[in-house]
Amino acid sequence: MQSQPVRIGILGFGSLGQFIYSHFENERKKSTSNFEVVFIWNRSKDIFTNYDKELDQKLIVATVEEGLQRSPDLVIEVAHPIIVETYAEKILDVADLIIGSPTALARASVENLLRKKTQETGHVVYVGTGAFWGAEDIAKMNERNTLRSLSITMKKHPDSYKLNEPLHSKLIEERKKLGDQKGEIIIYSGPVREICSLAPNNVNTMAVGAIIATNLGFDNVQGCLVADSSLDDRHIVEIELNGPETILGENKKLGFHLKTTRTNPAQVGAVTGTATFLSFISSIKCAKGKTAGIHVV
Repeated sequence: MQSQPVRIGILGFGSLGQFIYSHFENERKKSTSNFEVVFIWNRSKDIFTNYDKELDQKLIVATVEEGLQRSPDLVIEVAHPIIVETYAEKILDVADLIIGSPTALARASVENLLRKKTQETGHVVYVGTGAFWGAEDIAKMNERNTLRSLSITMKKHPDSYKLNEPLHSKLIEERKKLGDQKGEIIIYSGPVREICSLAPNNVNTMAVGAIIATNLGFDNVQGCLVADSSLDDRHIVEIELNGPETILGENKKLGFHLKTTRTNPAQVGAVTGTATFLSFISSIKCAKGKTAGIHVV
């Protein structure tokens, strides 16, 4: 007996939202999907007019509340952190939620509110790993309390950044200094919590790391944001961590250390790399079976 498809709603119809819709619509046409899109919402309705592919107009809703009346099982947020802050409580009254803008959780009040709400309703908040590599292994180290430090460096072309002040002006000034020369510009280096409000669209990978490494959290996971004009076809994410030291012999200690470098194909100006789109689809398919709380999938 075939189970009922998971009813999903999509908040945000930018490049990632469109990719998600197209993916599940193509699967539905092939009768291979366990998911059914029941509504799509976007802050601006112009985006639907400009969408050049086939779209069932009945799926478009004017408000998030209208979408929730269609009884989704899972709501997918791929819009903006403010959408998480504004609507997550209402969503969790009705359905599970998978967050594509986890920088919203850098505000402790938002994270605490959502954790409390999941306990009250039994619904679950999921966070997609996105461009974060090695999430399961780092989660295991965190669970064993052996994760001593975690730093995440993100490198993109300057035009791929959407920055708030003062970082926006800083990047402009540093680019002027470089002129036609190529080179790295360190936009920010410090705790992840602060950068989440200064570059909310660009540092979701850092936020994911802070959510996984709960023993370090947003204040102790370190983030470094780098602009590099030579990166005209890729985004780079470097994850570096340290674990416990081991005593070798009488006077020698050696600490556990790991560094990964992820190169993700991306066009100049793209906020999200292409491999991250497919990663998010996988996260959606894994967003099930967890207990109340916030879980990275």
